[in-house]
Amino acid sequence: MPESTITPPTGGTITVAAGKLAVPDRPVIPFIRGDGTGADIWAASVRVFDAAVRKAYGGRRQVDWLEVFAGEESFKRFNTWLPDETVEAFKRYLVGIKGPLTTPVGGGISSLNVALRQMLDLYVCLRPVQWFSGVPSPVKHPEKVDMVIFRENTEDIYAGIEFAGGTPESQKILDFLAQNFPKQFKKIRFGTKDAAAQWLQRLEDLGAPHREATVDVGIGFKPVSYLGTIRLIQAAISYAITNKRKSVTIVHKGNIMKFTEGAFRDWGYRIAREQFGAVEIDGGPWCRIPEGRPGAGIVIKDSIADITLQQVLTRPAEFDVIATLNLNGDYLSDALAAQVGGIGIAPGGNINYISGHAIFEATHGTAPKYAGKDVVNPGSVVLSGEMMFRYLGWNEAADLIIKGLNGAIASKKVTYDFARQMEGATEIKCSGFGDNIIAHM
Repeated sequence: MPESTITPPTGGTITVAAGKLAVPDRPVIPFIRGDGTGADIWAASVRVFDAAVRKAYGGRRQVDWLEVFAGEESFKRFNTWLPDETVEAFKRYLVGIKGPLTTPVGGGISSLNVALRQMLDLYVCLRPVQWFSGVPSPVKHPEKVDMVIFRENTEDIYAGIEFAGGTPESQKILDFLAQNFPKQFKKIRFGTKDAAAQWLQRLEDLGAPHREATVDVGIGFKPVSYLGTIRLIQAAISYAITNKRKSVTIVHKGNIMKFTEGAFRDWGYRIAREQFGAVEIDGGPWCRIPEGRPGAGIVIKDSIADITLQQVLTRPAEFDVIATLNLNGDYLSDALAAQVGGIGIAPGGNINYISGHAIFEATHGTAPKYAGKDVVNPGSVVLSGEMMFRYLGWNEAADLIIKGLNGAIASKKVTYDFARQMEGATEIKCSGFGDNIIAHM
């Protein structure tokens, strides 16, 4: 993408030193409108952001928004899904925000969101989940859901190390396992032609169509590292201390995947003890930060992933900060969002607490059938902006956004997704909902 496609900004650059941001009064913040409904959502959201900053600081502070491109809109304009210049803008200015992006079909980048996270090493996917009074919910007590998910963002299955079944690459890995790890290779049910042929014959006996026996085994790798784990758990416990939360739950499937998810659990407890001075409760492994240390009283515990998905429904008050791996975090964050009103108002942030880089984003899809109709809920981007301002230390602006959103929902003048479920509600446009938030700041 040529340089002239980005308008040179006039504001200042956010910097970081020793993990702490230095934010000028007029920071440059790159943004991507997003595909599909992204343009509608951004138009409403940016007015909310500017109004909150203006009201909070009376003109002393403002954001210098810098538009950059990615996704379908970028491909149409510049024949590239993710221009280098966009990545460079996020690198240079540290903090940005984006709407939903289309995932390219075919080869190349499998997910633009994942690509940005990996290019900038945004190792924490931060997903706060809370209920706003009046929002329709499928559960009886959504007010008990008040959790913050720290989802590891760069490893696990989402690292994208996969090989299609029947390819030379997949066969190479199968051959390597058969030669070097025969015991483990036996666990691959149909890793040889003989095994495949036996089962094809059984299927044929049942009337299934016959085909030649081939070894079609898709292979995926699940890397979970010590360093990747400790930086995530360190961020989760530090967040719990700073925000006076009561517990950190390490969610894993370590009872089955002992050397990946089990290691994630064990390493998590190790950093709790070694860095935060946590002491074991009744012989462990649960532990608590003792009196006399920052975060005294915070409990660090663990829970198996499948049980967690049950208990966040049946006993949500027992969970506070959750630290988990990439795939578990994907499941959990969407399941919890459904309990408090849906993915349409679920915010997200992708953060590297060491370098300072962060991209806040809508967590829902592009919903192209609603594009340009000004009807969708802008809540996900609005609340992602609230997270962004809090990350910058502009808490007064963030507080006004929460106040405005609470007031807008209480007024029952809401977008269609809420209006169809709220008794006595008035349906308004996406842009109108943005105005309603501003009016209630």
